[in-house]
Amino acid sequence: MIGATDRRWLIAMVGIPTFFHVLLVWIPALVTVGLSFAEWNNLDPLTAIRPVGGENYEVIVTVFGTRLFPALFNNLALVFFLFACTAAGMLLAYLLDKNVRGTAIYQSIYYFPVVLSLAVVGFIWKSVMFSREAGLLNLLWPGDPIDFVGDQTRLFEVMVPFTDVPVGISRNFAALLIAMAWRHIGYVMVLYLAGLKAVDPSLKEAAAVDGCNEWQSFRRVVFPTLKPINVVVAVITVIEALRAYDIIAALNVPRGTEVMGTLVTSALIGEGAGRVGIGSAYGTVLFVLCIGFIIWYVYNNFREDER
Repeated sequence: MIGATDRRWLIAMVGIPTFFHVLLVWIPALVTVGLSFAEWNNLDPLTAIRPVGGENYEVIVTVFGTRLFPALFNNLALVFFLFACTAAGMLLAYLLDKNVRGTAIYQSIYYFPVVLSLAVVGFIWKSVMFSREAGLLNLLWPGDPIDFVGDQTRLFEVMVPFTDVPVGISRNFAALLIAMAWRHIGYVMVLYLAGLKAVDPSLKEAAAVDGCNEWQSFRRVVFPTLKPINVVVAVITVIEALRAYDIIAALNVPRGTEVMGTLVTSALIGEGAGRVGIGSAYGTVLFVLCIGFIIWYVYNNFREDER
């Protein structure tokens, strides 16, 4: 039986974090959704909030479509690229799980970027790796120095259906993808390494007795047992790609690297700031994209619990 004191402690331990979570996360999120249907100048807080219906969404699609679609394309490109990096992280985890000599050192080296914030990663790559004058990549490059941050030439370009807006990956955004991969691969590696350590060795032995080679054993025995890790990694990868902002801000948001997060900030405090409705509309689009993967994650967890 739970005593009255234990019950109070339980309520406090659950209720206080829940209160702050709702206060600092869900209430601002819902306020953002509400403001996306209004017009308000945040630089003059005394200005009245004027409802405008869906006008802000119409504006970001039509008037600001040349900013919305390229930024959204960059976010989606980041999703696919980080999934490719996820495969690299899984491979590193699989190799380290074999307890090769120096495993602890390799783990520390690969995981080191994860302890750094994305802003710090951005500063490191901007000054140490990408610098046109003294960057390591340019020192190793035999030809003329490359402007990794400033070159906004697109590697390829496609047109958004039903619009005249071109989108594509710019050279500086491709360089930024490398910097993000440096951090993401180590993070994924640690998650998969923890999952591989939990796999029952007898399953691998049984697969070997049945005549499975190493690839067949991983694909048919080990990988299915990693499903909970796969779900967590997939959700983290997508959300991290969609909310990317810090590393781009550290590079001063060069043209061609805009994502949804930078559009939100620009509408609120950047050039032509004071458009809370526009910024909230950008934020709501980003919120809808993220919440879909969060719901998928929660659904998978509940389904596993029921089983």
